[in-house]
Amino acid sequence: MKQIYTPYCGAAPSPDALWSSWNLDPVLLGAFVLAIPLYLMRSRGGTQAQHSAFWVAYGLLALFLISPLCALSSALFSIRVLHHVVLIGFVAPLLAVALRRETDENSANLLPLFFLVHTIIVWMWHAPVFYSMALASTSLFWVMELSLLLSAFFLWRAIFCAAVNPGLALAGLLATVIQMGMLGALLTFTERPMFIEHFLTTDAYGLTAMEDQQLAGLLMWVPAALPYLLAALITVFRLLSDKEPLAGVGNRE
Repeated sequence: MKQIYTPYCGAAPSPDALWSSWNLDPVLLGAFVLAIPLYLMRSRGGTQAQHSAFWVAYGLLALFLISPLCALSSALFSIRVLHHVVLIGFVAPLLAVALRRETDENSANLLPLFFLVHTIIVWMWHAPVFYSMALASTSLFWVMELSLLLSAFFLWRAIFCAAVNPGLALAGLLATVIQMGMLGALLTFTERPMFIEHFLTTDAYGLTAMEDQQLAGLLMWVPAALPYLLAALITVFRLLSDKEPLAGVGNRE
């Protein structure tokens, strides 16, 4: 089996070689090491919740960028989508909590813009032409990763902002669920596989390229919505209970 490209995480491994396919890129490992002292300097006076959020986000990033899951994403589009779902729906809000600011009214005012930018970025990198470009170039791979993470981070930070209107926060959360559901439905119900990079890499894992794409669509459609729906439900519950909305949690000690 020969691939027509070599993605950042390496060529698609066989199942037998998967567990030895760790990503030991020295630049990436150096960035992970450097992130620890940078966060510790930034987080002086932070709460235990902030520290916990950082370490969980740190662990999730290591899992998907260093462990064999990175190499597996070269074989299966569904694992690549799972990585993106975790990046924007779990890592980004955890970092928004870990790195939150005491006051950030600008984030609240810019929430609609952050939503629009994030939506464009998510759809762009899951379009076949841009996806192919990202996997064929290490530089564009990191542009894809960082743009997904940063756009989601700013969106979540605006949602968590104490100054945000609760109705606007709810609208942002539900609109994000809808746009990702639409993308998931497109991937699930299209009549043919769209990502040529995975045409020859899925059989070894017991999936056709079409089944792999449908699984990716289901991941984008259902599990990806869960953190946004949970945040929306908590916000509604607190509003009905005459308590501060979810956005106010970020400023509690």
